[in-house]
Amino acid sequence: MADAPEKDTARIKEAVKRRKKEVYTPVTPDKQLGFIHNNVDCIGCRACEIACKDKNGLGPGPRLRRVMYIEGGTFPDVFAYKVNVSCNHCAEPACLPTCPTGAIFKRKKDGVVDIDSTLCIGCRRCEAACPYGAPQFDVESNTIKKCNLCVDELDSGRTPYCVQACMMRVLDIGPIDELRKGNYQTKAMGPHDEVVRAVKNFANPEMTNPSIVFVPHSKGRIDG
Repeated sequence: MADAPEKDTARIKEAVKRRKKEVYTPVTPDKQLGFIHNNVDCIGCRACEIACKDKNGLGPGPRLRRVMYIEGGTFPDVFAYKVNVSCNHCAEPACLPTCPTGAIFKRKKDGVVDIDSTLCIGCRRCEAACPYGAPQFDVESNTIKKCNLCVDELDSGRTPYCVQACMMRVLDIGPIDELRKGNYQTKAMGPHDEVVRAVKNFANPEMTNPSIVFVPHSKGRIDG
């Protein structure tokens, strides 16, 4: 892994001063992109995890995308399914206002929550604030890493690496409003599938309004 670039201390100090003077105003994007994951058809191959690590040049520690294996039940009524998560690019991100340098920001055009690594000082406040475990601390660079929806791919008209790598096509992105309504054309959702905003073991979406929906496994549904 390449050595971490030297920090521009003067620029960071100026960013901190500027940040202290600002009043936090949530960004209302022109369009909010989000994820859809099919918990039922995901086989847990973790190709998305590896693709993400490869794209971001990550070592063994940080996992910006995580495939969680959920198992339970008592024989003969046993079950297993997968929940695939990364940064949820929330409408009200808990990480953003905690950053003392303003390194974390939300893009106006598509709602992507990104991070300027040159301004990150590794204080890990965002890591503590996020209820989904999205910001990941990288000990090699002493900075936070997080999913930014592969903005270079988006800006070139392509999908993120994790979506491209999914062999089962159970992971996709799209306008979150359309995904929530089930109107977006995607192979991650069948013609009779329903989507939900949260499944078991996923933090309450009321906290930050995350931009993700799931096709839930029957055992992952939340009653009520």
